[in-house]
Amino acid sequence: MSHHEFDVLILGCGIAGLSNACKLAETGKSVAIVTRETDPLISNTYWAQGGIIYPESEDTALIDDILKASAQTSSRAAAEVLSQKGRGILDELLLDKIQPQFERSDDGELKLTLEAAHSKARILYRGDFTGKEIQVAMLNYLKESKRFPNVHFFSACTAIDLITPMHHGVHLSQRYEEDRVLGAYIFDQQSQKVMKVMARITVLATGGIGALYLHHSNSQGARGDGQAMARRAGAVLTDMEFIQFHPTTLYDGSGHRRFLISEALRGEGGVLINAHGEAFMEKYHRDKELAPRDVVARAIAEEIIVTSHDCVYLDMTHKDGDWLKERFPTIYKHCLEKKIDITESPIPVVPAAHYTCGGVKTDLKGRTNLKGLYAVGEVACTGLHGANRLASTSLLEGLTWGYLAAIDIQEHIAELRPYPSDSIKDWVEGHAEADTALIQQDWHTLKQTMWNYVGLTRTTNRLDRAEAMFKELSDEIQDFYKNAGLVDSLIGLRNAVEVGYQVLKASRRNQESVGCFYRK
Repeated sequence: MSHHEFDVLILGCGIAGLSNACKLAETGKSVAIVTRETDPLISNTYWAQGGIIYPESEDTALIDDILKASAQTSSRAAAEVLSQKGRGILDELLLDKIQPQFERSDDGELKLTLEAAHSKARILYRGDFTGKEIQVAMLNYLKESKRFPNVHFFSACTAIDLITPMHHGVHLSQRYEEDRVLGAYIFDQQSQKVMKVMARITVLATGGIGALYLHHSNSQGARGDGQAMARRAGAVLTDMEFIQFHPTTLYDGSGHRRFLISEALRGEGGVLINAHGEAFMEKYHRDKELAPRDVVARAIAEEIIVTSHDCVYLDMTHKDGDWLKERFPTIYKHCLEKKIDITESPIPVVPAAHYTCGGVKTDLKGRTNLKGLYAVGEVACTGLHGANRLASTSLLEGLTWGYLAAIDIQEHIAELRPYPSDSIKDWVEGHAEADTALIQQDWHTLKQTMWNYVGLTRTTNRLDRAEAMFKELSDEIQDFYKNAGLVDSLIGLRNAVEVGYQVLKASRRNQESVGCFYRK
């Protein structure tokens, strides 16, 4: 069995993991970045359209906006960190070093736009592909070999489990050592072999769990791998019931990943109309289209039921056509490929799972309860989002806590000596052939269960039905997993069932409808 040793192992390749890597790379420490995707570009960051918050130097209003959007459930301390440190980190990492090309006025000033539930325009953007612009720029910066020869990428590699002395030590006495993460077992999809990757520090940056749902806007890798691995290793998960559904994704009758119709369209004056051509948001909230996302998503779901129609529509036809094409080129092009000209016709939209507010519990430096394990970005829960995320906080959150975790790692990594690899068991491979048809059917059952019973509206009866489904799925998959040869979809299915069950249990415990969680 091959093994590798690094100072820091980063699982995930979105803005949080890359921010962490960019800051650590400067120290000369050996850094490994692992992504299950063949192309490291593919992540939730890549699909982010709207923008990234650029706080003012003393933007106390941002703290108020975060708390208001969360129905006063967010951690004020976390919001203060984002407000006070986010701008300096964005200036240093993005504007000064990595230099993605954000929109600027003719005189070179950065343009700022408004999004829902923000009290002022404070969001940097690049057309409607801000995440892609950032992701490409960060990867180009890191992959410059002459600049950072100490950074290593592992693509098409899937993390299986975090390594701990308690679970994977070769001697019984290792069970009594302190709870510490020592790296991860990594499945190489090309060779179909498992690598033992040891590291003094491991950073989870694997994203959220949107892909557990039938309709979602995330990359397919957002299936709870990090949350499940962390839980099995002994980390704490919290706030798992708070799944934010994006109100507007393109309804085109195809695929499970739905194309995002950015919040920014409503920020720029888009109007939601139902199948009868009636604007309806005024019935649900005084801020109409700019109400918090959970309100808009449930309003759309209600209108779909009332009108017995498959979707509602977002109307931008009152805006200048040339301006629309320039402001939202990606959305315009994608819709046109689906025979929808947004300058002439309303866009058919439905809600979809979009963002995971909960996750692996961390402190405000990204540290978990396990020594040597950090979690940053959407996989983590600092309390920043509480029961509902404010628009465009996610990119700045990933950038900020990736950076802050890197600073803390620099300060404490010397305290953690490398752990001897031969004191950790090799991975025992199964040899039964993984039945692709069964795996795909189980995935479909899981996604349907999450969407129908653990979705926008949750009831006791629906959760009861979901629990019965989860018990059956969990038993079958665990038995299958023990003996089967590994494939990425099976590793993900095992994690998805475990994490979906945690969402269900958290939904049972919470009897209060708040933020993006609605218990009927």
